[in-house]
Amino acid sequence: MRIFKEEQRFTQPWLIILMIITSVFSIVIITKAYINNRNLFEYIIPMGIVLITTGVIFIFKLKTRMDDVGIHYQFFPFHFRMKTIFWNDIKHAKTRTYKALTEYGGWGLKSGNFLNKNKGIAINVKGNIGIQLILHTGKKILIGTQKQADADRIINRYLEQKTNG
Repeated sequence: MRIFKEEQRFTQPWLIILMIITSVFSIVIITKAYINNRNLFEYIIPMGIVLITTGVIFIFKLKTRMDDVGIHYQFFPFHFRMKTIFWNDIKHAKTRTYKALTEYGGWGLKSGNFLNKNKGIAINVKGNIGIQLILHTGKKILIGTQKQADADRIINRYLEQKTNG
């Protein structure tokens, strides 16, 4: 039995720099307001909100696993357990290049933007390669991956077993 495992987080340098810049900018504004008003309550609450919203992006995690049962994925904190798509439920699967912004409106847990609702949902945290699934029900799911070659090998192996066995 072959197993594919992958875990991804939002660790892109551009994102970290953007979060730091916006946080510092916000902290400076809040601190200036505190210096003028000297209201501790009006300082602590906004400061807490800035720090929490800045840090929350780093708890997001996409876990993917493919084995003889199917394709399992979890996008924490939206999914607390792995969700499973059984091989028998998959009509078509392949890795492909996609455009996160124009096809799905960005990264994260997304459905196609208002012009591309027929794209289905995307679960991704970085990059532009994904495992495109089309289920027998017609539902489309794209799961981001940084391991295209490994994903292709596992998909081909298990889909071939499904059609031959």
